[in-house]
Amino acid sequence: MSQQTSPRGTFLKIADAVRAQIDADDEMTELPSAAELMRDHGVSRGVALRVFGALQKEGVAEPAPGGRWRVVRHGQPVDRRPLAERIADVFADDGLEVGAAFPSASELCTRFDVSRPTVSKALDKLQAAGLLSEGRQGKARTVLALPSREESSKP
Repeated sequence: MSQQTSPRGTFLKIADAVRAQIDADDEMTELPSAAELMRDHGVSRGVALRVFGALQKEGVAEPAPGGRWRVVRHGQPVDRRPLAERIADVFADDGLEVGAAFPSASELCTRFDVSRPTVSKALDKLQAAGLLSEGRQGKARTVLALPSREESSKP
């Protein structure tokens, strides 16, 4: 390894390299994982985490559910509300009524680009709020009640 004798500033050099990757690839949406940074640059986990912190401080990246980091591109609107709130918008967006089948967890995973456990937790919150029926394997969730528009329009 050709690391400097002093680790001070190493994370900034790696952050510069990651920033260059982001600038060169307009399609890049996720940062490399901490393990990838450790492997590619021969650094410790602590240094890799400092890279993420530096990029976050610059407004280039933000933490994403699941321990990953996503690229922040200015000018692109990103809905940062909790997933349960974004899924609650499905009621109105899809024109669902009481008794209608709610989209499956698989459909919601694709629609919101999140993992199944993340969707399951959000659906559980909507179920606890009395909006959805219990989900069971092979049986679609149904709409029990519609969310009030007043709640979702609060600042």
